[in-house]
Amino acid sequence: MWLMSIFVFAFAVTVSYVAHWIFRWRNPPCNGRLPPGSMGLPLIGETIQFFIPSKSLDMPHFVKSRIKKYGSIFKTSLAGRPVVVSSDDDFNHFILQQEGKLVELWYMDTLSELVGQNGSFKDGISFGHIYKTFKRLITEHFGPERLKEHILPQLEDVVDDYLQAWSKQDSIDLKHSCCSVILDFTAKLLFSYDTDKSGDNLSRTFASFAEGLLSFPVNIPGTAFHKCMENKNNIVKIIKESLEKRRAFPETSKRDLLDSLIQQMEADNLFTVDLVSYLIFVLLLATSETVPTTLTLAIRLLSEHPLVMQELLKEHEEIIRNREDKETGVTWKEYKSMTFTMNVINEALRMSGSVAMLRRTLADIYINGYTIPKGWTIMIVPASSHLNPNNYKDPTAFNPWRWKDLGSDELSKTFIPFGRGMRPCSGADFTKVFLAVFLHVFVTKYKYSTVKTGDIARTPILKFGNGHFIKLSEKQEVK
Repeated sequence: MWLMSIFVFAFAVTVSYVAHWIFRWRNPPCNGRLPPGSMGLPLIGETIQFFIPSKSLDMPHFVKSRIKKYGSIFKTSLAGRPVVVSSDDDFNHFILQQEGKLVELWYMDTLSELVGQNGSFKDGISFGHIYKTFKRLITEHFGPERLKEHILPQLEDVVDDYLQAWSKQDSIDLKHSCCSVILDFTAKLLFSYDTDKSGDNLSRTFASFAEGLLSFPVNIPGTAFHKCMENKNNIVKIIKESLEKRRAFPETSKRDLLDSLIQQMEADNLFTVDLVSYLIFVLLLATSETVPTTLTLAIRLLSEHPLVMQELLKEHEEIIRNREDKETGVTWKEYKSMTFTMNVINEALRMSGSVAMLRRTLADIYINGYTIPKGWTIMIVPASSHLNPNNYKDPTAFNPWRWKDLGSDELSKTFIPFGRGMRPCSGADFTKVFLAVFLHVFVTKYKYSTVKTGDIARTPILKFGNGHFIKLSEKQEVK
């Protein structure tokens, strides 16, 4: 009898503990009132719902449905972390100005480990100092002057070489092929890495990253995270080998970003071999998804909107006709004259959208009567601004002409493809130049037809179901 009493007592204690734990999960401690929302199931939160595909160009269903239910700011839990998701333009603008004050740059645990935030970026290292130095070096190598004098003159030939190769194939998967172009070109600029000579295919290696960036950080064979870690380690190994060879043989200097980082290593002991390798890896990672997705979406939408294609082609044919020397490539002056092209690029950037910008709170933050506790993650979803009908009329429509009437003041809060505030993307100018030159070569020298395409979905990353395949062929040059 006494054994039964002990069992009943133990069972009651266990049930009480579990009930209390679930209650605390659903009602986290807060010095005030938390934003509305649901923390979902214990441990996994609403992660599964977050990744359910939305088969539309509209903002992710997860975000849109909760905005409708809770308002522009709501709480949730993703990958085991308490998160406040914000689609409030004014609050987002405020948060992006508070870097190092009320918030700090943050990644979910998975991405933190993938890019080394749990290693190289911690352990007493001053991340602010590293970021400021790194941003300066990126500007030196990818800023307007460098783009004008060194990158632009070689970019057109690089793009044309790839497009010629594509035209000899029966069809190409557009996003995968665009990924190859941008990664191979960026790798050469960053650390003079020649994919053709090495035999490595960076685009294939990076292809799995989008699948695991926000997954649970479980490093078990067979998981998306484990595959991500393996590929990351392989790429970092390649970068480290290049770095060590460059240091051992200074005469092999290439005057690229890697050389500048090696010089920084000699002057500043905060810049270690591991850190420099991770910094270059992060830059490759940053270009592996956004640029190919934007290009693929732009080309797909151009084929569906012949009037836009007609206007775009008109602008670029006019540029060629006005050249004194028809054999020269795109000049900086010509690039700056591509008004409609930039409208097309902005529209594609608006509709493709980055996944999210994450910040971790350094103190309690108060907004609209709610409290966001210290240590929580704030997730800013650009798509919630870019696809908000209050900001952009008929937001899912591809309409480059809308940019003629949009002023810089209103766009400062509602158009954030490259971030804002203290940490805007240093590669924004490079991305725009690359997209503009690619489109110039693509529409003036080639014609294409769609071979096979699938549904567009947000997962929340924009995906092209079953790929988007096109057949490319050369056409006569503009006279």
